[in-house]
Amino acid sequence: MSEQKIKHWPENERPRERLIKYGAESLSDAQLLAIILRTGSEGKGVLDLSISLIDVFKNLRNIDAASISELSSMKGLGIAKIAQIKAAFELGKRLMRESSDGKPVFYSSHAIYSYFAPRFKNLKKEFFISVLLDVKNRLIRECKISEGTLTNSIIHPREAFREAIKESAASIIFIHNHPSGDPTPSRDDIAITERLKNTGDIIGINVLDHVIIGDGKYISLKEKGVL
Repeated sequence: MSEQKIKHWPENERPRERLIKYGAESLSDAQLLAIILRTGSEGKGVLDLSISLIDVFKNLRNIDAASISELSSMKGLGIAKIAQIKAAFELGKRLMRESSDGKPVFYSSHAIYSYFAPRFKNLKKEFFISVLLDVKNRLIRECKISEGTLTNSIIHPREAFREAIKESAASIIFIHNHPSGDPTPSRDDIAITERLKNTGDIIGINVLDHVIIGDGKYISLKEKGVL
């Protein structure tokens, strides 16, 4: 379907007009993507391009996770359209992390990674921090627990939970980086996580996750079944 043809659709079927009249929730994923992309490419209408994008990557989550090179390999997607897609997904993630009072909210390991990854980039040493949350998973504050090579003997539960107890946190997330770039957990990482979880259970502060950040990727020990 050409871009010329889409202009001649009935007005209530055009994605932008339909969004204005009926609300964004009335549109399909492909129609929403068509609004973001704005125009088609190389003889392919924008809606057809959007449908092809979903066909190739199967769902929105995979589109979001796709790299620039992976998106570039799809015919009809130039750097401008890829930037539009990445910007739209990032705005959605930032909205999900933000509560009505402007405080970040963490509901997933990916949200944790997206928020904290930039500050761990290119660090040469390991840093271990705790993220204190209220009952609505909103950020209270973050605390540095240790700096340097992580071992089970360095991370003491008393230090790890001290500020969480002081702030009456409902839950806590632990984060640390692997300067090597590989976030694969070590035996010490797993032992530390299990020890902290057991401590949290005893004192009534839920350990939601332990996220290890590498170079452009992360591992959630909750998703790995350690928590």
